[in-house]
Amino acid sequence: QVQLVESGGGSVQAGGSLRLSCAISGSPDCRYGMSWYRQAPGLEREFVARIDSADTTNYGDSVKGRFTISRDGAKNLVYLQMNSLKPEDTAMYYCKLYCRGSLLNYWGQGTQVTVSS
Repeated sequence: QVQLVESGGGSVQAGGSLRLSCAISGSPDCRYGMSWYRQAPGLEREFVARIDSADTTNYGDSVKGRFTISRDGAKNLVYLQMNSLKPEDTAMYYCKLYCRGSLLNYWGQGTQVTVSS
């Protein structure tokens, strides 16, 4: 059973930085990629960043140039480095593991990020 646990959220002032972590436990038994999504109250879940099994990365337009996704395969960790944070980045952040060529995916419980002006 695959489980994902996010950490690293918190409160920060605008312009500050945070690094989120997503710990993967269990064996996905597939070639997989990892994504970060976020959801603010009253809004739909929004794609933030993705890193695939070849370490190719993609970012949502609103975070390009400010956020960086990376992974430490040996430690089964995925990170989201968030710089130049803005109040509109305030949301619950979720990590997702998706299996390539499959509809199978797993979600974590989320970690809250609050950016004050």
